[in-house]
Amino acid sequence: MNPDVIVIGGGPGGYVAAIRAAQLGMKAAVVEREPQLGGTCLRVGCIPSKALLESSHKLEMAQHELATHGVNVMGVSFDLAAMMKRKADVVSTLAKGIEALLAKNKVTRHRGTGRLAGAGRVEVTADDGTKTVLEAPRIVLAVGSRPVVLPGVEVDGRLVGTSTEALTFDTVPGHLVVIGGGYIGLELGSVWRRLGSQVTVLEYADRILTGIDADIASEALGLFRKQGLDIRLGVKVKSARAAGAGCVVECDGLEAIRCDRVLAATGRRPATDDLGLETVGVATDKRGWIPVDGQFRTAAAGVWAIGDCIPGPMLAHKAEEDGVACMDAIAGHWSHVDYDLVPAVVFTHPEIAAIGKTEEQLVAAGVNYKKGVFPFRANGRARTINDTTGKVKVLADAATDRVLGIHIIGPAAGDLIGEAAAAMSFGATAEDIARVCHAHPTLPEALKEAALAVSGQAIHA
Repeated sequence: MNPDVIVIGGGPGGYVAAIRAAQLGMKAAVVEREPQLGGTCLRVGCIPSKALLESSHKLEMAQHELATHGVNVMGVSFDLAAMMKRKADVVSTLAKGIEALLAKNKVTRHRGTGRLAGAGRVEVTADDGTKTVLEAPRIVLAVGSRPVVLPGVEVDGRLVGTSTEALTFDTVPGHLVVIGGGYIGLELGSVWRRLGSQVTVLEYADRILTGIDADIASEALGLFRKQGLDIRLGVKVKSARAAGAGCVVECDGLEAIRCDRVLAATGRRPATDDLGLETVGVATDKRGWIPVDGQFRTAAAGVWAIGDCIPGPMLAHKAEEDGVACMDAIAGHWSHVDYDLVPAVVFTHPEIAAIGKTEEQLVAAGVNYKKGVFPFRANGRARTINDTTGKVKVLADAATDRVLGIHIIGPAAGDLIGEAAAAMSFGATAEDIARVCHAHPTLPEALKEAALAVSGQAIHA
């Protein structure tokens, strides 16, 4: 019997959409070409990078921080192969968990590359070239994204690579050049710096972390440079290529940089090439995104799209929300994703997290706002864990006090932003957050104090 819905892509958006479809009573199928489900995020993105970030951070703690706690560790060393095995084990365990979830919800998995083949039809090509055609009245495109590589950067998958290769180095590069000062470049640059690489980050813009509040990004820049990252701003990379046993990177106005490896981390683009969109009369926009309406419907009847292949933040959690909302819409239920309230996290140390509007956006829009800032150095829990760098910033409407944005740099920022997201989703004012009783001593007290600071009433600053 044919499924009620076919999802092309088994990443965060795709597998979540299929599970939601099953919960709503639909017979669902997922088409995914990779052996492991979970998409880029699980296989070669969010999860493996965070595993390496955690392992390398523990090494740095043992080398430089534990003595502060009275813990003396002599002769600290690391085993790169063991780190990589742990990373692979984490990925494998989670991928098997997704398989179990699909089985639990009676979602059929088809291994192969999915491509539209006309209305209600999906052609699945297996690794051996065998083609099978599946049919369903509803097809959801959840094909994700792939790395953007600048012209002149010759990726060979060995010495010059993307984040995929940088997650699997079998030796620590003596000198790693990272092209791009965004999330991916700074996270993976931090990993290899901690493990002993000289890391040079080349960023075309005049700042790092474009899209993050400029004040927070500026503070991060200073901290990362103190940690040893050689971050160069306003640099236009002309070319990067393997040269013998190493690499050469050429930039406008600078001498050629010779290094051991190059990581191209200059963003991502929708993976909508060769998807068969023309067979159903759908065209992408100039960035490769598939246009959809508020219910995730494309221009073709019976075809929906979610995640990185449609406009919006290219984040795994956004794709998951799309997947649930899309299936709810298909089932005739209320459906909505607020793209203004999608949190973003950079898992460096300190962590950086944000939700809502930045100060620059509020100024540009002419919004009259108030600001409350609280430093972690004044937080009791931050003191006890010896992690006092950074701050929490709350931006609120000057007239209504409604919170418009929350920006954090400091310990556990990625966890703290969850409370911010919940509060803002319910339309909280700064006073609402300030009047919530927070346990002591905890890091979330810094958010409470920043909310108090909006009206000049912070207690501990």
